[in-house]
Amino acid sequence: MRQGPLAGRYPVVAAMVVSALVPYLVLSAALQPLAPIIAGQLHMSPQAMNLSLGMANAAYAVGTVLAVQLALRFPQRRMLLVYGVLLVIGSVLAASATTSGAFIAGHVLQGLCTSLLLIAALPPLIIGYPVSKARWTAIILNLCIFGAVALGPVIGGLQASGHAWRPLLWIVAGIAVAALVLSLLTFVDAPPADRSAPVDPLALGLAAGGCVAAFFGASELLTHRFLDPLTLGPLVGGLALIVLLLVAEYGGMCGLLQVRPLVSTLPTTGILVAMCAAAASVSAIVLSGAVLAQRYTPLHVGLLYLPEFGGAVISAIVFGVVFRRRALHYFVLTGMILLSAGIIVISRTIPPTAVLTLVGSGLIGVGVGSSVTPALYLVGFSVWSSGVQRVFAIVELLRAVAAFMIAPVLSYLAVTVGSSLSAGTTIALWICFGISAGGAVAGVSLYALGRVRPPTPAFEGWLAGEGPGWDSPRLLAAVRGPSTEAVPPQRGADDDVRSRRLLRSLSAVCRQPPSSSSPTPDAVGAGRTEQPT
Repeated sequence: MRQGPLAGRYPVVAAMVVSALVPYLVLSAALQPLAPIIAGQLHMSPQAMNLSLGMANAAYAVGTVLAVQLALRFPQRRMLLVYGVLLVIGSVLAASATTSGAFIAGHVLQGLCTSLLLIAALPPLIIGYPVSKARWTAIILNLCIFGAVALGPVIGGLQASGHAWRPLLWIVAGIAVAALVLSLLTFVDAPPADRSAPVDPLALGLAAGGCVAAFFGASELLTHRFLDPLTLGPLVGGLALIVLLLVAEYGGMCGLLQVRPLVSTLPTTGILVAMCAAAASVSAIVLSGAVLAQRYTPLHVGLLYLPEFGGAVISAIVFGVVFRRRALHYFVLTGMILLSAGIIVISRTIPPTAVLTLVGSGLIGVGVGSSVTPALYLVGFSVWSSGVQRVFAIVELLRAVAAFMIAPVLSYLAVTVGSSLSAGTTIALWICFGISAGGAVAGVSLYALGRVRPPTPAFEGWLAGEGPGWDSPRLLAAVRGPSTEAVPPQRGADDDVRSRRLLRSLSAVCRQPPSSSSPTPDAVGAGRTEQPT
């Protein structure tokens, strides 16, 4: 089997993952203060600039689903190289753009390839190495998903203070090249997960159509009324398509994402918390940053949000300690409480003072870092470890929709509701608080209605592919009464052979030999026995 000279070296593989994911996630927050500068130099209207950012976020959301389909049919590490090459092309195109079309194409390609890399590269890092590396993986994952976003306002403010944007995008392009080089050095050739798996055009179509339409409608709010057909139609229609995707997956009309095993108490709670935390935090930072930008320079505003990154680092370190313990459940709840407290601090005075912004952004950083990625683990522990690729796809799809679509809606609300921008922003921030606090209350309620006593994950067995990390009770078990569902049938001999073959594929990618004592599911969940819901 062909492999690179540094294949299987954990530090190098982890560096590859960080290099692949961080640049775009930083840009998603850093481009807000840079947008007027880029638009002016490339002769773009504010609406065109806003639409390009929205379409890049849509591409990120769509890529999570596309990556699962490609992982089934094509060798995953070869596809990782393809994604890396495309990321370099997109980054160079955006950094060197002299026209609006080149910048839009490059930035959209950056969003698409980042999510493709996320789904392809992170699961092997999580389950392909020994237990001794798991803590570092948890910390890296937390910092990649949220820490990079938290650092964005500072980096964007620094570039905006110099009235420049190309240096940042060239640095991003350089990091993309480093990610590609590291992918080559750690390359391990492996067969596809399941070449016989059919293409699911319905799932891909619903995901692509829903994300593009919803983000298009949200982007048009900059220059159109909410009830304008150009805004309301795509926004509502796109959300309806995404909901239809989940319904079709649950009902068996689509089989790409395997939603049904996640419809039980613990994974449903994790998905809900991740969505609420992402939507509330991103919207709160965007809203408060918009009013602060009228008082301070971009660099000053960015520095006021620096505690958010510090909070993300602190929460990542603590998460590395608690993710294998029962305390994980309480850690997520604490994060939602701290997030809600941070939003209250920022909303006390609009525009907030420097002190309130520093304290509030720090609380938001700790809160989101303690809730979004930990909630992802709540979902992941509820399925077989080899199913985390699909878990990542579902959670990141819904998190991206919640984070990057609700913020434009609340920004529109802040401008149009109330007697002034300050009054409208206050209202919008209280909605953010309602989303965050409501997510915490809903999570606690689901645990109570599911009769859940927070369990400790059987981490070593989960990592070895012996079964889920814990048994998740039925959704709303306390009000639905005793289960009358039949016990799922045991896997047959053909499924055992398929599972072993597919596990060998993932193990080859990870350089971790599969166990011969017990069958485990495939790299993206095909052939997995579903849990009763």
